[in-house]
Amino acid sequence: MSQAGMEYGLKGILRELLSYKTGVIAIIILLLLIGISIFTIITIPYDQAIVLWRGSEGIWLKNPRNAAPEWYSLFVGKNLPKTIILSSLKESENVVKRVRMVDGKKVVTIEYSFDYNYDDFPSELIIFFNSTYSSLPPTMNIYWTKPGEDEMFLVNYTLRSEDDKYYVSNDLDLEAKISEYVMQKLPTMPDFAITLERGLFLAYTGKLEVLKGRYKMRIEATLENPSDTFDAELVVYGKVHGIAGTDHLRRPLIIALLWGTPIALSFGLTASLITSLLQMIIATISGWYGGKVDSIIQRITEIYMILPFLPFLIMISAFYKIDIWVLLTVVIVLSIFGGGIKTTRALVMQIKSYPYVEAALAYGASDKRIIFLYIIPKILPPIVPGLISSVPGYVFLEAALSFLGLGDPYLPTWGKIINDAFSNGALYKGYFYWVLEPSAMLILTALAFSFLGFALDKIVNPKLREI
Repeated sequence: MSQAGMEYGLKGILRELLSYKTGVIAIIILLLLIGISIFTIITIPYDQAIVLWRGSEGIWLKNPRNAAPEWYSLFVGKNLPKTIILSSLKESENVVKRVRMVDGKKVVTIEYSFDYNYDDFPSELIIFFNSTYSSLPPTMNIYWTKPGEDEMFLVNYTLRSEDDKYYVSNDLDLEAKISEYVMQKLPTMPDFAITLERGLFLAYTGKLEVLKGRYKMRIEATLENPSDTFDAELVVYGKVHGIAGTDHLRRPLIIALLWGTPIALSFGLTASLITSLLQMIIATISGWYGGKVDSIIQRITEIYMILPFLPFLIMISAFYKIDIWVLLTVVIVLSIFGGGIKTTRALVMQIKSYPYVEAALAYGASDKRIIFLYIIPKILPPIVPGLISSVPGYVFLEAALSFLGLGDPYLPTWGKIINDAFSNGALYKGYFYWVLEPSAMLILTALAFSFLGFALDKIVNPKLREI
């Protein structure tokens, strides 16, 4: 076929696709998925994605744990809190740092102030320290001020290292102290538990309500030597984060959602394309040559059809920790002699008796020429819709193996997100977004290729065309 003829054929197919609603929907979704894949590969290179996803929790320590996406606030009808980060290393109107000398010792005072106008309580409070000292570590007093109230002493704390962290929310003694203080302020006995976060942000109305307004925290640190330094960063963790939320390790789920797209498309398309082409060639050889060749191929196909495909794949994945491309190779090998061989062979048996094939034999065309130039081009159009429609099956297969913990352990994929969600009781704890987001991406991919295959089937099979 000439280049002009090929372009005309592609334009004709595209024109036919756009004449069907399913074809339009499929093309729109596929363009979206391809755009996401290109954007992901450019903005988050593969090596960087692996480091970010497999890195320790310390990389994401300033992200809230198990935070819902920011758009989740629209569905619950509440202004859910976002994370507030205030650091004395960055000059800001909300952070004031003063240094003075008292009795030969250096005293550093850091005061944080922030507006809290959210409808729910924060999830955690942590203070990150950045200090240098030559002898004794700094000791400090930490104070807290609620809107319209006097300053309250929280705790005295001594650094354990120069980059120490004080997990305020994990201090049980402080929580008991705050709880007792709040109980004295409340008009009646509350019917809810007073956690540290609630105690620090609770309105004294007797109901579980946030006191909105301007809050302050003051840290007064005493350093033994004038050359010692002291800085601190206050992190008030919210309950929503980013466009996709976070998981139990504080990782942004958007990384795995984005990288899951090119992985799913490449895995599904490669497996479907190679498997379909190999099955087509094997079926053509079987139908054309017949005899012992046909008999051997058909017996092998029947054996493959009765073998339990998924258990074999699970067994291989369980015993050998394989990466995504080895897994792809195994899937292709186990799928070569599938049921598609028998369907394609039936088409070959019909085509081999056509007059133009008999004419080719008469002028001495070789078997190879007849197979690849006369038979395969004829059976290719009916195979293409099936090839496209089988892509979601391979995408779901990779996701299923990752969900079972048998996929590539290093890649951030949709199946891995669902596996982590179920392992950490996401649905039981109400973290529905953790499961719904990757599931939605899987369904979107399946719909795209299913609609495209359905539209192509209408094009190559006139009996299915819409009236």
